[in-house]
Amino acid sequence: MKHLLKLQDLSKEEITSILNMADQLKYEKKHGIEHKRLAGKSLGMIFQKSSTRTRVSFEVGMYELGGQALFLSSNDLQIGRGEPVEDTARVLSRYLDGIMIRTYKQEEVEKLAEYGSIPIINGLTDYCHPCQVLADLMTIREYKGAIKGNKLTYIGDGNNMANSLIVGGIKMGMKVSVACPKGYEPDADIMKWAAENGEFECTEDILKAAKDADVLYTDVWASMGQEAEAAQRKEIFVKYQINDEVMAVAKKDAMVQHCLPAHRGEEITAKVFEEHADEIFDEAENRLHVQKAVLVKCMG
Repeated sequence: MKHLLKLQDLSKEEITSILNMADQLKYEKKHGIEHKRLAGKSLGMIFQKSSTRTRVSFEVGMYELGGQALFLSSNDLQIGRGEPVEDTARVLSRYLDGIMIRTYKQEEVEKLAEYGSIPIINGLTDYCHPCQVLADLMTIREYKGAIKGNKLTYIGDGNNMANSLIVGGIKMGMKVSVACPKGYEPDADIMKWAAENGEFECTEDILKAAKDADVLYTDVWASMGQEAEAAQRKEIFVKYQINDEVMAVAKKDAMVQHCLPAHRGEEITAKVFEEHADEIFDEAENRLHVQKAVLVKCMG
């Protein structure tokens, strides 16, 4: 695996291999077994969007793998002052062993991979969030014993999370159901692909989407960069919430996932969040393990 740009690029076998490696690295960490698979390697981390989980997990992950991570804010790089992505890619390729980028446009990630000569890892774009969904799949497998055959229901904005969950879920044999308001659906091409390659539905009916779900998933109503729309979105999304009514139509042992940060009382009630906090924070922890697996696969 050379890059992680989007989940569409990976086969089911490649995703499974990443998850297996993540399980192994998690076991080794829990048992104090050193795994310096990237000793002497350097990862550049370009941030055009702020972050908690992405920055800390990649930085700690590189340290635990024996390498180092360099935090590169777009405020400090020439890329933030107009240097073309193509030039940044070619320069950084001379210094680093890999780049993780968290940015707005998917095109920037793809260009880094096209013009650079080192592995590129997508830490998030407005189009997709592959690292998060790999952690979600890892957590689902931990709790359910398997991924295939489970029903995944996503409730909320058809954003980058929805796009990646659809792709990851369908590729790994899950039924995927999305509930969102009209006009806020996931990417049209991704939905078309999902309908042709698995069991998929997109509906405005939350309870229909959540019926018999094994996994319920949500995200904030207004993502980073949409702050100006927050008040309008609150009115539009007010019914798109994981609450007791939604949990009642899902399977009794349904698990809840949230990519965080969570706005309790908006996309999820405080009650449901706390009842499923172990699952949600195991999911957050698994960002570390799965990203270490991606780093090893790309840079090892």
